[in-house]
Amino acid sequence: MNTVQKLANLGQSIWYDNIERGLLKNGEMAGMIGRGEIRGVTSNPTIFMKAITQTTDYDDELGPLIEAGHSAEDIFWRLAIEDIQTATDLFRPLYDQTAGGDGYVSIEVKPSLAQDSQATLAEVKSLWRRVDRPNLMVKIPATEAGIPAIAAATAEGINVNVTLIFSRERYAAVMDAYLRGLEQRVAAGKPIDSIASVASFFVSRVDTKVDQRLQAIIDKGGQPAEEAAALLGKAAIANAKLAYADYKRVFTSERFKRLQDKGARVQRPLWASTSTKNPAYRDVIYVEELIGPDTVNTVPPQTLEALLDHAVVRPTVETDLDEARAVIDRLETLGISMTTVTDELEREGVKSFGDSFNELLAAVDERREVAV
Repeated sequence: MNTVQKLANLGQSIWYDNIERGLLKNGEMAGMIGRGEIRGVTSNPTIFMKAITQTTDYDDELGPLIEAGHSAEDIFWRLAIEDIQTATDLFRPLYDQTAGGDGYVSIEVKPSLAQDSQATLAEVKSLWRRVDRPNLMVKIPATEAGIPAIAAATAEGINVNVTLIFSRERYAAVMDAYLRGLEQRVAAGKPIDSIASVASFFVSRVDTKVDQRLQAIIDKGGQPAEEAAALLGKAAIANAKLAYADYKRVFTSERFKRLQDKGARVQRPLWASTSTKNPAYRDVIYVEELIGPDTVNTVPPQTLEALLDHAVVRPTVETDLDEARAVIDRLETLGISMTTVTDELEREGVKSFGDSFNELLAAVDERREVAV
């Protein structure tokens, strides 16, 4: 039994935060699925940007599309949707075997739509229609404008992966949006038993941002420096553990139980950004410390390799909650506002994905100009 199977026995699914045509065509992804190493895939604009611009996997298809006069954006969506369809087909047996519990592949709406609810919903519906696979999840960012789109897409019967969640306050709005979408669908007399959703709560980036602030306090010296040093590397896991406690309250509530009686599934927390950014920290810390029922952890290649090799598997996400609360309280005492931190992270996350998308389109445009 490998590490991923041990995690599955504790209720956690490992998804792969990576997709590129080479993996799909050379049998490597099929092998990973067959060996039980991954149970789903997530993608984002940065992943596709690297896959399309830094490999030769797409060259054979790029040429004819460019010659046919397609725009850079149209070329991207054609390539991306083909990859997503191939991946969903590879995962379809697992999806069927688990009755829709796993085997999902995610594609993200265009980052420039993050502040436009109606345009986001329109693109979600377009991607759902174009990919045309039941084990697709469409990623919607958890911006203020994204919240109505999450509810509306769920009411349409679309599987949603809500991305870029950093704060517990925004997470509460995400869970409410999912439940509202289910309630609207029930009110319309439509089934809800086949709808799946995950809420992607970002982890390691929180430590990166908080640790910068802690280091500034440490550099000043004095008594606060000692307190700050003791908090390095603790904010992200504390934030995520408290978010899981929020999840438990919502999905054991009477409100959800009424939906559950009609076949509703919980919206699983998905731990995202779980590669270790600081080499001083254990390379699987954001896996080992967040293991628990009804969770997903999406990992990039290097983190998957590390967890298969040496991750310690035990239930952890519901342990030391008092300590987690104390960590957040002590940060506030030192003048580090989690609200400020998470607001910054959301803005930076939207910008980062937008920059990657623009870089990708620019690279395709460059290829088009050379071909003309």
